[in-house]
This record gives sequence, C-alpha cells and structure tokens, in this order.
Amino acid sequence: MNSTAIRQAFLDYFKSKGHQILPSAPMVIKNDPTLMFTNAGMNQFKDLFLGNREASFKRVADTQKCLRVSGKHNDLEEVGIDTYHHTMFEMLGNWSFGDYFKKEAIEWGWEFLTEIVKIQKDRMYVTVFEGDAKEGLERDTEAFDYWRALIPQDRILMGSKKDNFWEMGDTGPCGPCSEIHVDLRDDKERSQVTGHLLVNTGNPLVIEIWNLVFIQYNRQTSGQLNPLPARHVDTGMGFERLCMVLQGKKSNYDTDVFQPLIHHIAGLAEKEYGSDVKTDTAIRVIADHIRAISFAIADGQLPSNVKAGYVIRRILRRAVRYGYTFLGFRDPFLYTLAPVLINQMGIVFPELISQKDLIVNVVKEEETAFLRTLATGIQKFTNYIGCRMQDAGSRILHPASHLIDGGFAFELFDTYGFPIDLTQLMAREAGWEVDMEGFRKGLEEQKSRSRQAASVQTSDWVVVVEDSVLPEFVGYDTLKIETEISRYRKIVTRGQELYHIVLDQTPFYAESGGQVGDKGWLSSGNQKITVIDTLKENDLIIHICDTIPVNPEQPVIAEVDSMKRRMTANNHSATHLMHSALRKVLGTHVEQKGSLVDDEHLRFDFTHFAKLGKDEIEAVEKIVNSKIRENIRLNEERAMPIADAKKIGAMALFGEKYGDFVRVVTFDPAFSVEFCGGTHVASSGQIGLFKIISESAIAAGVRRIEAITAEKAESWFYEKLHLLDEVSETLKNPKDLLKGMKNLVEENQALRKDAAELAKIRGGQVKEDLIKKAEVINGITFISAIVDLDTEIIKNLAFELRTCADQAFIVLANESDGKAGLTVAVSDALVKAGKLNAGTIIREIAKEVQGGGGGQPHIATAGGKNPAGIPAALERAREIVSRES
Repeated sequence: MNSTAIRQAFLDYFKSKGHQILPSAPMVIKNDPTLMFTNAGMNQFKDLFLGNREASFKRVADTQKCLRVSGKHNDLEEVGIDTYHHTMFEMLGNWSFGDYFKKEAIEWGWEFLTEIVKIQKDRMYVTVFEGDAKEGLERDTEAFDYWRALIPQDRILMGSKKDNFWEMGDTGPCGPCSEIHVDLRDDKERSQVTGHLLVNTGNPLVIEIWNLVFIQYNRQTSGQLNPLPARHVDTGMGFERLCMVLQGKKSNYDTDVFQPLIHHIAGLAEKEYGSDVKTDTAIRVIADHIRAISFAIADGQLPSNVKAGYVIRRILRRAVRYGYTFLGFRDPFLYTLAPVLINQMGIVFPELISQKDLIVNVVKEEETAFLRTLATGIQKFTNYIGCRMQDAGSRILHPASHLIDGGFAFELFDTYGFPIDLTQLMAREAGWEVDMEGFRKGLEEQKSRSRQAASVQTSDWVVVVEDSVLPEFVGYDTLKIETEISRYRKIVTRGQELYHIVLDQTPFYAESGGQVGDKGWLSSGNQKITVIDTLKENDLIIHICDTIPVNPEQPVIAEVDSMKRRMTANNHSATHLMHSALRKVLGTHVEQKGSLVDDEHLRFDFTHFAKLGKDEIEAVEKIVNSKIRENIRLNEERAMPIADAKKIGAMALFGEKYGDFVRVVTFDPAFSVEFCGGTHVASSGQIGLFKIISESAIAAGVRRIEAITAEKAESWFYEKLHLLDEVSETLKNPKDLLKGMKNLVEENQALRKDAAELAKIRGGQVKEDLIKKAEVINGITFISAIVDLDTEIIKNLAFELRTCADQAFIVLANESDGKAGLTVAVSDALVKAGKLNAGTIIREIAKEVQGGGGGQPHIATAGGKNPAGIPAALERAREIVSRES
C-alpha cells in the first residue's frame, strides 16, 4: 500500500466504527501558554480531558500534524541519525470522550492491524502497565485480560510506569497505556533472539507503532492521583512507522513518504543515497526538516528570533548546515524542495498549496541570510586563529596543538549557528582542537538560563463552586458585572507570586487572535484587586492578579478598564478596515499573517512581495478614514455556522483553529467581513482617525504595518505640526518653507565642500611639515606627531606618508570630544619583511589611552578614553621602532 492509501484506510476503518473524522488542527498553537507546537494528537482535545467543555462528538479520529523539537518531547538531535525519529510527523489517532474504553480500543486496534492492513500477528508484541507500589497503582489486569483473548500470553509484556503510564505533564489527566510493537527483523535474526527481549530497548527494528492510552486519573500538584469522573481513550500511531511496516522497509526514510524528497536532494548534491553514512545522514536531516519548516510556515509561523519562530529558524539553519558541511551546498537549495513536498502532500493538507509562494520565498530568503551569516562566522573563526597566532601562544593550553577556547566555540554555535562538528572540522584542518569541556559548559549555562526563565510553579486549582461550567464571556455587552469566583490557584514565576482566578461570568477579554487581554479590577467588599492581564488556557478565561479576595466565596464586582478597552477596540476595528483597504489597493493576494492589537497601536503582518510606495500607503489611509467618516455600524453574528460564514465570504486567519460556529464581524457587507472573536467599536466613527506610522519587511513576501488611531493619531499630527512650526521659526518664517529648507541645505553643502578643500590644503601643509621633522631610527623613517585634523583626514595623511620612504613607520594622534585617536601606518617594504605590523602595534600602544583597535598590517586605527595618555602612546611607538635593527 502506498502512504495515501494507508492513511485513508485508517480513517475509513474508524469512520465505520462511528467516529467523526476531523481535520488536523494547526501544527502551530496560538492560544495555549503551555505549548508552542502540537506535539501529540491529543493536544487539540486537552480541554475535553480536563472537563472544561463538552465534546461535540463522543468518538473522533484524525491524522494530526505534530512537531517535536523542544521541551519534554524533543527528538531533534536524533533526526537523521536513526531511522525512525522525526521533527514533523503525522499521528493517526482515535479518541473516546467518556464513551468506549479499554475493550473496544484494544479490539479495534488489533483488528485494524491484523485484518485491515494485514500485519503478521507473530511479529507483534503488546505491553501492559505492571502497576506501581509507590503510587498505589495496581497492575492493569483489565487490559491484560482483553489482550489475552486476542494474542498468546507470551507476547504480552508487563511495562513499568516509565513506559506504560502516560501523563500529560506534571499535573493533569493521565492513565495506564498499552503499546503495540512490531518486530521487523529478518526471520533468521528472529530465530536467534526472540523479539520480546528487544521491546523498548532502542532496537531500530523492534519498534512501537501504536500507543493506546486509557485516561482515568487526574494528577494533583501534590502528586496524588484522583479518579476522573469520565474515562477517555487517547490513541496515537506514528504514520511514518506504519508505512515502514506495511511497505516492507527497515527505515521510515525508505518509504514513499520520504523517497521523493531524498531523490531530489541526492540529485541536487550529485550524490548516491546509500553510499556514505555522513552523506546519507545529511540527506535524511534535510528531507525531514523541509517538512517541518514548510508545514510551520503554512500554518502561519514565520522564522524569527523569538519563541516558536526561533524554533523554526533553528530547524531551517540545521538543514542548511548539514547541506553546507556534508553535501557541499554553497548556494540556497532548501527552497527547491518545497514544491516536491507540496506536490506530494498538498492533496491531504491543502494549506501547503495555498501557501506555496510564501513557503518558497520565506525559505529562500532565510537560507540566503544564513549563508551570509555562515560566511561571517567562518571569517570570525579565521580571524580568531590569526589573532591567536600573533599572541605568542600565551593562551595555548594543549601541549601538542593549539586549543580553541570553548567559550568562543559556543559563541559560534549560539550566534552564528555553527554546529560544533563544523567548528571541530575547521579546527582540525588548521591543526587545532576545540575545548569541548568549555563548549559544553556554555551550552549547559544557556539551557539553565532558559529553564529558569521558563520556570513556573503552579499549584492545584482550588474549586470554589462545584460542578461549575466554562466561564461565560459577557464582555461584548458590558464591562462591569457582579459575578463569583469558580476556582483559583497560586503560581510562582521568576520569583513573583501571582494568582489565577476563574470567574463564573466575566467581562474580561482573554488574549487571543492578536488582541491583548483586558486589564481592570475585581472588587470584594472594601478590597479592590488589580487584574494585571487576562489569558485563555484550555478554554478557561484566567484573570491574573497579585492577590485573591480575603473571602473567595463572596461575590465580586468584575470591572474592565474602559479606557484601555475602548482604545483597543478602536485599533482592532481599524485593523479590519485596513485589511480590506490593503486588498483593494494591492490586490486580493493580501492575506493576514499575524497581528497585535492593544490600546497603544495596531500591528498587522500580511503577504505582499514589494515595499509599499507612498502613494499606496496614502491610498490605504484614505480608504480607511473614509470608512471611519461613514460611521458604519458594527454588525456581528456571534454563532454563525462556519459553512455559512464561508459562503458569505468572511475572511479567516489562516492557521487559526475554528469551531463549528464562529463569530463574524462586519463593517459594510461589501467591504469588510471577517471571522473574529475580538472586541470592536459599535460604529466606525468611534475610531476617529487612522494613520500608518511605519511599513517594513519582516520576511520574504511578508510586510508589516504599524498604525495608530483616535487620540494617538491626533497627537501624532500635532507633533508634526509643532515640528513644522519650529522649523519655520528657525528659518525666520519664510513664505515658502520647503524652498527655504532647500536653500539652507544647499548652503550647508557648499560650506562643507569649502571646509573639506581647506582641510585638504591644511593636510598637505601638515604633510610637508611632518616629512621635514621625520627621524631615521635604525634605518627606518619614523614620523610621530599629535595633529589637529579630522580623523578621516589623518588616516589619509598617514596612508600617504607611509610612501615617503622605502622603510617608513608613521604614528599620528589626535584628540576629539574628550577621546584619543591613534593611527599607525607602515610601508610595504617593512610589512613584507615582517619587521612591523600596524595591526599588532596599534593594539599595544592603544593600551596607553585605555582603548583598543585594529586594522591591516599596513594601516590600523584605535580609539581610547584617556587623551592624557597620547604622549605615552607615541613614546611607546618610538620604543618599538628603536628595537628593530
């Protein structure tokens, strides 16, 4: 079976068992503070397991895009080395939310594998939780008995808590699990060593393909396990591994999931896959990584230097490094793989097709930039070696060879993206070694800093109202209500103690869809508590406060900061108007790729492949301000079926997860209709005024606009007007201000030209005077002086003076703005003879002015903060030339 047929067989089978087939959720997670990427099929159902909302369907199945590169589930360093780890992978899964449990999950799993896709029964083993005395957990005899009815008992293995008790995290839903393993070894190997001895030992041919998790407990912060009111099933099967089994391969990379990419990469590199271990590893790494990169960009996550964007950039750079180091790629190549992937998987994941141009352009630009960074890093490495060679071995630590400082190796890794093996390779070629202990120390310190920065201690929820339902958001209609606390918990982050409070009803908008969370107050009796921020976690609206009411069981008054909400609403509604205006001015290819809306400004990222001209920006502003003056009333549908919303042309943010019913916000049906859960103005006239204040590129084919509205825009215009008034007054209020400014600029340019000519003449006079005062020391013409000239003129003067004699050594100094400047120049003959080096000399004499510098062997400059040391610096130069014979 090919991979497409295998995927469909799974979905068809579970559809026949009454499961609703769902599309994959986005791989990039937008509104979960605990996760950046979907790393398991169950992520989109966390709120169901936690009991925060009711399931729309009791039985569901899907194929889910997953990414594992950070945190607990981190497979990155294994990718390409072994045959079955990946960054991006598909997880086939079936779920039961309070419906069927162990019996059906086990029987259906076995039936699918043995009867539908025909895996040999004698190649499979299953594991069952053996129990854990410390936890007070008994052996999972229920699962064991169901398996014993299907498979010989000697193929049922007991597993420890580590392997056979699944937990979502340190707290939360959990339960025992049963894994299904397949032995892919040849018959001869199987006859020599029985497969059950190799289960869960890391053997690449005896692998787990399916994990059946039986969620029946909830772990508290104290570690205590409490039974859940409803029991659930959560299964996950690695699609790529299943393809390997069914296609008779011994590596995931040999299946038709990866082979089209592998053949393309091998062709580009003019290499034969399978002929060299290092080459093969590089090809596998690249084939894996282009999948992760492409799916992430299609889901709206662009490479960047922060959070999820940094992870994607790191994956992309890792792929480029492997291509650079082991396949000889010196030009961008990764972007050419995207069309191969899209042609292969676009039918199943149509977002790849719709985002094809963006994926290709972003990857190419990232590659180009990183190759430049690599070149910079290589030059830095070369300079490091050169400087160390000049330092007379003062820091050489190894008796047989030079040792590169581990801190420097880590800097190359951290700043320039060098893998340590590339640094080691370059070091060996230069006859050096890398201080790996120092490198590992720097790496561990970085990891420690990251762990501390991300460390959050979270207590268990204290439930105030039993059987409370999901918080009801009433903030579209009111900003102040009386409500009650349903639960709260304490958290400690970065040494600060805060509280998470969940209300039965709340007017506070929780951060999502690019709009920041509301701020405001909770009042209980005489106590008034500040709401610092509002977030959403697993469908709970969480109010972040620095304390809790003295009596949490009493009603509270929840009040949103109305001024901040009003300004935020202005900016959010203006964002919608601007989005439509951009599509009218630039074209319908414009798609939103990200946004930020707060009470200060709005930021909008969108697809477009050229810088906006002044006339285009002005056209967008005119359209938006025209719609503001029309005072268009907001029309909102709070629960429109998503199919109906799509029919009327409502624009959705790609990569967002939407439910069966959506809120649709309209400002004129013929102009702006969008899916949106945010807060908006009642009519567009409230926005008042709109002004774009910046437009820039943030990635290939993605532009960013920042804009302001209302009072902020008004203040912006007043500032500009005041500035014009000040300029006019400075120019004595000319009738034609622009002409007056141009005249001033022309006069200034003429004066600068005259000053430069005078300086040049003066420099020529100084040159003659210096040549007359030159000394000859040990056969070298030595010129040393303090001169009152511009730094650039001094450098040119020194360069000219170095030719005044065959063997000339020039040192010039000046003082400017309380700082010292030094310039050293050496004639070509002295440089060629190896007698004097301007770069080395400048570093030595700059110490006298408490500064530093560098340059080339024939000319170098330095600066320092101690002008009083200039005479000593010149004397030091004299001593250097006096030593030469």
